[in-house]
Amino acid sequence: MDIKRITSGLLGFPLVLIILLLGNKIIVDIALAIIALLAMSEYFNAIKKVAKPVEWLGYVSCFSIAFIHIVPQEYLNMVVTLSVPTILIILFAQVIATEMRTSFKDIAYTFLGIFYVVFFIMFVAFINGMPNGNILIWYALFAAWGTDIFAYFIGKYIGKHKFSKVSPKKSIEGCIAGTIGAILMMIVYTYVVNKYLGMNYSYLFIAGTGLILSLVGQIGDFSASSIKRFVDIKDYSNLIPGHGGMLDRIDSLIFLAPFAYALFTLL
Repeated sequence: MDIKRITSGLLGFPLVLIILLLGNKIIVDIALAIIALLAMSEYFNAIKKVAKPVEWLGYVSCFSIAFIHIVPQEYLNMVVTLSVPTILIILFAQVIATEMRTSFKDIAYTFLGIFYVVFFIMFVAFINGMPNGNILIWYALFAAWGTDIFAYFIGKYIGKHKFSKVSPKKSIEGCIAGTIGAILMMIVYTYVVNKYLGMNYSYLFIAGTGLILSLVGQIGDFSASSIKRFVDIKDYSNLIPGHGGMLDRIDSLIFLAPFAYALFTLL
Protein backbone atom coordinates (compact mmCIF):
# COMPACT_ATOMS: atom_id res chain seq x y z
CA MET A 1 0.00 0.00 0.00
CA ASP A 2 1.34 3.45 -0.98
CA ILE A 3 1.33 5.30 2.36
CA LYS A 4 2.61 8.54 0.79
CA ARG A 5 -0.24 8.54 -1.72
CA ILE A 6 -2.90 7.95 0.93
CA THR A 7 -1.41 10.51 3.35
CA SER A 8 -1.19 13.20 0.65
CA GLY A 9 -4.79 12.55 -0.32
CA LEU A 10 -6.02 12.76 3.28
CA LEU A 11 -4.12 16.00 3.87
CA GLY A 12 -5.15 17.55 0.56
CA PHE A 13 -8.88 16.86 0.84
CA PRO A 14 -9.50 19.18 3.84
CA LEU A 15 -7.77 22.01 1.96
CA VAL A 16 -10.08 21.53 -1.02
CA LEU A 17 -13.04 21.31 1.37
CA ILE A 18 -12.14 24.58 3.10
CA ILE A 19 -11.63 26.49 -0.17
CA LEU A 20 -14.88 25.28 -1.73
CA LEU A 21 -17.04 25.57 1.39
CA LEU A 22 -15.67 28.76 2.92
CA GLY A 23 -14.22 30.56 -0.09
CA ASN A 24 -16.37 32.85 -2.23
CA LYS A 25 -16.13 32.91 -6.02
CA ILE A 26 -13.15 35.26 -5.94
CA ILE A 27 -11.18 32.96 -3.61
CA VAL A 28 -12.02 29.87 -5.69
CA ASP A 29 -11.01 31.59 -8.95
CA ILE A 30 -7.69 32.70 -7.44
CA ALA A 31 -7.06 29.18 -6.13
CA LEU A 32 -7.79 27.75 -9.59
CA ALA A 33 -5.42 30.28 -11.17
CA ILE A 34 -2.64 29.13 -8.82
CA ILE A 35 -3.39 25.50 -9.67
CA ALA A 36 -3.28 26.39 -13.37
CA LEU A 37 0.11 28.11 -12.93
CA LEU A 38 1.56 25.03 -11.23
CA ALA A 39 0.12 22.68 -13.87
CA MET A 40 1.26 24.91 -16.74
CA SER A 41 4.78 25.05 -15.31
CA GLU A 42 4.87 21.24 -15.16
CA TYR A 43 3.56 20.95 -18.72
CA PHE A 44 6.15 23.40 -20.06
CA ASN A 45 8.99 21.66 -18.19
CA ALA A 46 7.93 18.38 -19.81
CA ILE A 47 7.50 19.84 -23.30
CA LYS A 48 10.88 21.61 -23.19
CA LYS A 49 12.36 18.23 -24.07
CA VAL A 50 10.90 18.49 -27.56
CA ALA A 51 10.13 22.18 -28.15
CA LYS A 52 10.57 25.76 -26.90
CA PRO A 53 7.10 26.77 -25.67
CA VAL A 54 6.03 30.41 -25.48
CA GLU A 55 5.94 30.37 -21.70
CA TRP A 56 4.96 34.00 -21.04
CA LEU A 57 1.67 33.60 -22.89
CA GLY A 58 0.88 30.38 -21.06
CA TYR A 59 1.38 31.99 -17.67
CA VAL A 60 -0.58 35.13 -18.58
CA SER A 61 -3.44 32.86 -19.66
CA CYS A 62 -3.35 31.16 -16.26
CA PHE A 63 -3.68 34.50 -14.47
CA SER A 64 -6.85 35.23 -16.47
CA ILE A 65 -8.73 32.56 -14.48
CA ALA A 66 -8.43 34.73 -11.35
CA PHE A 67 -10.45 37.47 -13.05
CA ILE A 68 -13.30 35.46 -14.59
CA HIS A 69 -15.68 36.69 -11.92
CA ILE A 70 -15.35 40.32 -13.05
CA VAL A 71 -16.65 39.56 -16.56
CA PRO A 72 -20.44 40.14 -16.74
CA GLN A 73 -22.23 36.85 -17.33
CA GLU A 74 -23.82 38.06 -20.56
CA TYR A 75 -20.39 38.72 -22.07
CA LEU A 76 -18.56 35.69 -20.67
CA ASN A 77 -19.22 33.33 -23.59
CA MET A 78 -18.10 35.96 -26.09
CA VAL A 79 -14.91 36.73 -24.15
CA VAL A 80 -13.97 33.04 -23.83
CA THR A 81 -14.77 32.35 -27.49
CA LEU A 82 -12.72 35.30 -28.75
CA SER A 83 -9.79 34.37 -26.50
CA VAL A 84 -9.11 31.27 -28.61
CA PRO A 85 -8.36 33.06 -31.93
CA THR A 86 -6.67 35.89 -29.97
CA ILE A 87 -4.20 33.46 -28.42
CA LEU A 88 -3.54 31.90 -31.83
CA ILE A 89 -2.96 35.34 -33.39
CA ILE A 90 -0.49 36.25 -30.63
CA LEU A 91 1.40 32.99 -31.12
CA PHE A 92 1.72 33.46 -34.88
CA ALA A 93 2.70 37.09 -34.27
CA GLN A 94 5.58 35.82 -32.15
CA VAL A 95 6.67 33.52 -34.99
CA ILE A 96 6.72 36.54 -37.31
CA ALA A 97 8.37 38.89 -34.79
CA THR A 98 11.17 36.41 -34.04
CA GLU A 99 11.66 35.65 -37.74
CA MET A 100 10.75 32.01 -37.10
CA ARG A 101 13.16 31.49 -34.21
CA THR A 102 9.92 30.57 -32.49
CA SER A 103 8.77 27.75 -34.73
CA PHE A 104 5.37 26.38 -35.69
CA LYS A 105 6.11 23.36 -33.50
CA ASP A 106 6.79 25.65 -30.53
CA ILE A 107 3.48 27.49 -30.85
CA ALA A 108 1.58 24.26 -31.52
CA TYR A 109 2.75 22.75 -28.23
CA THR A 110 2.06 26.06 -26.48
CA PHE A 111 -1.47 26.30 -27.86
CA LEU A 112 -2.18 22.71 -26.82
CA GLY A 113 -0.93 23.43 -23.31
CA ILE A 114 -3.05 26.55 -22.91
CA PHE A 115 -6.11 24.75 -24.13
CA TYR A 116 -5.38 21.64 -22.07
CA VAL A 117 -4.58 23.40 -18.81
CA VAL A 118 -6.17 26.86 -18.80
CA PHE A 119 -9.38 26.32 -20.74
CA PHE A 120 -10.19 23.03 -19.05
CA ILE A 121 -9.53 24.42 -15.56
CA MET A 122 -11.64 27.45 -16.49
CA PHE A 123 -14.65 25.15 -16.75
CA VAL A 124 -14.15 24.18 -13.11
CA ALA A 125 -14.60 27.88 -12.33
CA PHE A 126 -17.67 28.00 -14.58
CA ILE A 127 -19.25 25.09 -12.68
CA ASN A 128 -18.57 26.77 -9.36
CA GLY A 129 -20.21 29.94 -10.69
CA MET A 130 -23.43 28.19 -11.77
CA PRO A 131 -26.62 28.36 -9.68
CA ASN A 132 -25.99 25.85 -6.86
CA GLY A 133 -22.43 25.61 -8.16
CA ASN A 134 -21.11 24.96 -4.65
CA ILE A 135 -23.17 21.75 -4.74
CA LEU A 136 -22.55 20.78 -8.36
CA ILE A 137 -18.76 21.15 -8.16
CA TRP A 138 -18.62 18.13 -5.86
CA TYR A 139 -20.15 15.92 -8.55
CA ALA A 140 -17.18 16.71 -10.78
CA LEU A 141 -14.76 16.01 -7.92
CA PHE A 142 -16.44 12.72 -7.01
CA ALA A 143 -16.47 11.66 -10.67
CA ALA A 144 -12.73 12.31 -11.00
CA TRP A 145 -11.35 11.36 -7.62
CA GLY A 146 -13.89 8.63 -6.94
CA THR A 147 -12.80 6.96 -10.16
CA ASP A 148 -9.14 7.32 -9.19
CA ILE A 149 -9.65 5.92 -5.69
CA PHE A 150 -11.68 2.86 -6.65
CA ALA A 151 -9.56 2.16 -9.74
CA TYR A 152 -6.38 2.33 -7.66
CA PHE A 153 -7.45 0.02 -4.84
CA ILE A 154 -9.41 -2.51 -6.91
CA GLY A 155 -6.81 -2.53 -9.66
CA LYS A 156 -4.01 -2.98 -7.14
CA TYR A 157 -5.53 -6.04 -5.49
CA ILE A 158 -7.52 -7.83 -8.19
CA GLY A 159 -6.45 -6.21 -11.45
CA LYS A 160 -5.17 -8.91 -13.80
CA HIS A 161 -5.77 -7.60 -17.32
CA LYS A 162 -3.71 -4.61 -18.43
CA PHE A 163 -5.68 -1.90 -20.19
CA SER A 164 -3.11 -0.07 -22.33
CA LYS A 165 0.63 0.36 -22.82
CA VAL A 166 0.04 4.10 -22.43
CA SER A 167 -0.40 3.49 -18.69
CA PRO A 168 0.89 -0.02 -17.91
CA LYS A 169 -0.17 -0.07 -14.25
CA LYS A 170 -3.85 0.41 -15.05
CA SER A 171 -6.06 -2.66 -15.41
CA ILE A 172 -9.42 -3.28 -17.02
CA GLU A 173 -10.78 -4.38 -13.64
CA GLY A 174 -9.57 -1.15 -12.05
CA CYS A 175 -11.10 1.04 -14.77
CA ILE A 176 -14.49 -0.69 -14.44
CA ALA A 177 -14.39 -0.51 -10.63
CA GLY A 178 -13.44 3.16 -10.82
CA THR A 179 -16.52 4.00 -12.87
CA ILE A 180 -18.86 1.96 -10.67
CA GLY A 181 -17.36 3.48 -7.52
CA ALA A 182 -17.66 7.03 -8.84
CA ILE A 183 -21.33 6.49 -9.77
CA LEU A 184 -22.09 5.08 -6.30
CA MET A 185 -20.41 8.05 -4.61
CA MET A 186 -22.40 10.48 -6.75
CA ILE A 187 -25.67 8.69 -5.99
CA VAL A 188 -24.97 8.76 -2.23
CA TYR A 189 -24.12 12.45 -2.52
CA THR A 190 -27.38 13.02 -4.41
CA TYR A 191 -29.31 11.40 -1.57
CA VAL A 192 -27.63 13.77 0.90
CA VAL A 193 -28.25 16.97 -1.09
CA ASN A 194 -31.82 15.98 -1.92
CA LYS A 195 -32.67 15.13 1.68
CA TYR A 196 -30.79 17.84 3.55
CA LEU A 197 -30.24 20.68 1.08
CA GLY A 198 -33.65 20.73 -0.58
CA MET A 199 -32.50 19.65 -4.04
CA ASN A 200 -34.51 17.39 -6.33
CA TYR A 201 -31.89 15.84 -8.58
CA SER A 202 -32.79 12.75 -10.58
CA TYR A 203 -30.85 9.66 -9.49
CA LEU A 204 -31.05 8.27 -13.01
CA PHE A 205 -29.66 11.47 -14.51
CA ILE A 206 -26.85 11.58 -11.95
CA ALA A 207 -25.98 7.92 -12.62
CA GLY A 208 -25.81 8.60 -16.37
CA THR A 209 -23.75 11.73 -15.72
CA GLY A 210 -21.42 9.74 -13.49
CA LEU A 211 -20.90 7.14 -16.20
CA ILE A 212 -20.04 9.76 -18.82
CA LEU A 213 -17.80 11.83 -16.55
CA SER A 214 -15.93 8.83 -15.19
CA LEU A 215 -15.17 7.51 -18.67
CA VAL A 216 -14.12 10.95 -19.93
CA GLY A 217 -11.98 11.43 -16.84
CA GLN A 218 -10.20 8.15 -17.46
CA ILE A 219 -9.48 9.23 -21.03
CA GLY A 220 -8.04 12.40 -19.51
CA ASP A 221 -5.81 10.29 -17.28
CA PHE A 222 -4.57 8.27 -20.25
CA SER A 223 -4.08 11.49 -22.25
CA ALA A 224 -1.83 12.92 -19.55
CA SER A 225 0.07 9.62 -19.49
CA SER A 226 0.53 9.70 -23.28
CA ILE A 227 2.24 13.10 -23.00
CA LYS A 228 4.53 11.75 -20.28
CA ARG A 229 5.41 8.73 -22.39
CA PHE A 230 6.13 10.99 -25.36
CA VAL A 231 8.68 13.06 -23.40
CA ASP A 232 9.85 10.05 -21.36
CA ILE A 233 9.04 11.14 -17.79
CA LYS A 234 7.33 9.22 -14.98
CA ASP A 235 5.55 12.14 -13.30
CA TYR A 236 5.13 15.81 -14.16
CA SER A 237 6.87 16.73 -10.88
CA ASN A 238 7.24 15.54 -7.28
CA LEU A 239 5.05 18.31 -5.85
CA ILE A 240 2.58 15.91 -4.18
CA PRO A 241 4.21 12.84 -2.56
CA GLY A 242 2.76 9.62 -3.92
CA HIS A 243 0.80 11.42 -6.65
CA GLY A 244 3.47 13.23 -8.68
CA GLY A 245 2.74 16.75 -9.84
CA MET A 246 -0.29 18.99 -9.87
CA LEU A 247 -1.08 17.93 -13.42
CA ASP A 248 -0.88 14.26 -12.40
CA ARG A 249 -3.48 14.99 -9.70
CA ILE A 250 -5.97 16.97 -11.77
CA ASP A 251 -5.65 15.33 -15.20
CA SER A 252 -9.00 13.54 -14.86
CA LEU A 253 -10.86 16.47 -13.31
CA ILE A 254 -9.91 19.09 -15.89
CA PHE A 255 -10.68 16.74 -18.79
CA LEU A 256 -14.20 16.02 -17.59
CA ALA A 257 -14.95 19.58 -16.42
CA PRO A 258 -16.30 20.90 -19.78
CA PHE A 259 -18.60 17.88 -20.09
CA ALA A 260 -19.73 18.28 -16.48
CA TYR A 261 -20.57 21.93 -17.12
CA ALA A 262 -22.64 21.01 -20.20
CA LEU A 263 -24.49 18.22 -18.36
CA PHE A 264 -25.17 20.38 -15.29
CA THR A 265 -26.93 22.97 -17.45
CA LEU A 266 -29.58 20.27 -18.04
CA LEU A 267 -30.29 19.80 -14.32
